[in-house]
Amino acid sequence: MKYIDEFRNGDYAAEVARRIHAEADPERRYRFMEFCGGHTHTLFRYGIPDLLPANVKMIHGPGCPVCVLPMARIDAAIELAVRHQVVLCSYGDMLRVPGAHRTSLQKAKSQGADVRMLYSPADALRIALENPQRQVVFFAIGFETTTPPTAAVLLKAQELKLRNFSVFCNHVLTPPAITGILEPAQQAGERIIEGLVGPGHVSVITGGGAYDSLARRYRTPIVIAGFEPLDILHSILLLVRQCNAGRYDVENQYSRAVTASGNAKAQSMAARTMTLRDSFEWRGLGWMPHSALRIRPEFADYDAERRFELSPSEARENKACECPAVLRGAKAPTDCKLFATVCTPDNPIGACMVSSEGACAAHYSYGHTR
Repeated sequence: MKYIDEFRNGDYAAEVARRIHAEADPERRYRFMEFCGGHTHTLFRYGIPDLLPANVKMIHGPGCPVCVLPMARIDAAIELAVRHQVVLCSYGDMLRVPGAHRTSLQKAKSQGADVRMLYSPADALRIALENPQRQVVFFAIGFETTTPPTAAVLLKAQELKLRNFSVFCNHVLTPPAITGILEPAQQAGERIIEGLVGPGHVSVITGGGAYDSLARRYRTPIVIAGFEPLDILHSILLLVRQCNAGRYDVENQYSRAVTASGNAKAQSMAARTMTLRDSFEWRGLGWMPHSALRIRPEFADYDAERRFELSPSEARENKACECPAVLRGAKAPTDCKLFATVCTPDNPIGACMVSSEGACAAHYSYGHTR
């Protein structure tokens, strides 16, 4: 199958792995962070860490959109469903993420709230059209990849002059998250990673040029990678070569999908409907300026945060859960005492075990439980 089989060829993978072993300097260490949760799952699904030299380590980053959403935003979504009795629509993973007091949208649904899982924001718009007597709210999450579909339904809702549809906007941005990882280390005079595997899907929208200033500022090479095993292995080889050469450039390994400037139409739709928030809270990274989007005033009629009064949340993370440290790359899932004991996919304590892109779920699913 074009663009799949050739990127899963075992002979080629073995050859790239041999090159990594040959070119990695045994006298130095290489710590590479894969930003995207999809990359984390590819790493473990194909056993890539076992193919690498002992001094080449992969560190998981904050690229799972479900995982980085703080508990307070989940509580707000639950409040919309329970207190305001809206039809609350979101993606499947969000329904299971625990809020305060171990509640969740799934539990709210079991107690009578109208919570619906969907695969596309367009489904939420359809539900609003079919239920004109009900307020319908789309719980929007995700990085630059999922922002354009949300923008599209905002534009359509305005065109249709819908009065029973709104969006609870939680879209976040990748470059500020990378800054949130690298800036504290730089200020402390430390280096926590030697290179970064750049996100593939996000880069289709943003373009590779979105990371140029980050690579220079933090003197950190970035290689944008696809999601097949050879994509990842080849990207690791490119990062090793940059480290050896003392370069910190942005390279595009995923050239079959990513361009330098990205998807102009998608960027335009997002810019028409959303603008930067002054500050936004991330799970694990805290409050970061200009790191998320809110709905523009021109679309205020479709902004759930304006339409509904939401109570401030007093949610506190479970102190024993290490999700925040895992998202910062400071700890591995197996460093958490709850991992694979109290916290499992059937009984998730933290978001990283809930989400299909979560680092803990990847470790658990592919047997890396110790």
